Amino acid sequence: MSMPRIVFSLLSVVLVVACATSPLGRRQLKLVSDSEVSQMGINSFTELKQKTPATKDSREAAYVQCVAGAITRVIPQMQWDVTIPASWEVVTFESKDVNAFALPGGKIGVYTGLLGVATTQDQLAAVIGHEVSHVLAGHSAERVSSDAVGEVGTVVASAFTGIDASTLSVATKTLFLLPYSRAHESEADLLGMDLMSKAGFDPSQSIALWKNMAAASNGQAQPQMLSTHPSNSTRIHDLSARLPQDQVLYQQARASGMRPSCSR
Repeated sequence: MSMPRIVFSLLSVVLVVACATSPLGRRQLKLVSDSEVSQMGINSFTELKQKTPATKDSREAAYVQCVAGAITRVIPQMQWDVTIPASWEVVTFESKDVNAFALPGGKIGVYTGLLGVATTQDQLAAVIGHEVSHVLAGHSAERVSSDAVGEVGTVVASAFTGIDASTLSVATKTLFLLPYSRAHESEADLLGMDLMSKAGFDPSQSIALWKNMAAASNGQAQPQMLSTHPSNSTRIHDLSARLPQDQVLYQQARASGMRPSCSR
């Protein structure tokens, strides 16, 4: 058997064996275990805390902790076949970056710059719900796995076609890795909206959030084809379509006493 066919066969076996399913039913590729990716997340968070200062504003930190706590407490109620971290560490980082993240191993980080765009507790809940959903849906393991497969494919293709590896890398990133990441983002938007609704946060505020994001970008966002994130208009469209079912979850949560009250 020729080398290309051998490599193709090996990759085919790996892809079949490593297939999993996300909470929304999407097929996933996972080549690393939950424990491995959790340790990666813990290590990354420890390193970040050494490099980026936490806010000295105790009220700001308590506000973020309040919203994050309301979100993480309802995770066990979701009907998702996922591995749930035993506990969550939440840190508010002093930075002008309009961003937040969650990492495997139960780590949540929010940059103070985000609080100028996510202007209400519900909008902040939309962001935190989104980021936590990345962890719960196994997107980090997928990212590690897809990057590994992409690198192998690039090297092999370059060796047998004579095309420069850097050229192939750009094609691989644009046509495979970036669309895959956009799938992650879209999935986390919807799962995060479900999660915030279950916690008693107004899901319509997730749409308001992305309108704020669009205004903050001043029209400078990358074309969707070359971005790892869906466009703001795509996100607003998809969230609007899901809003009716999440309004039901929200009303049920409020009726059961889930009424978060987090203030700065």
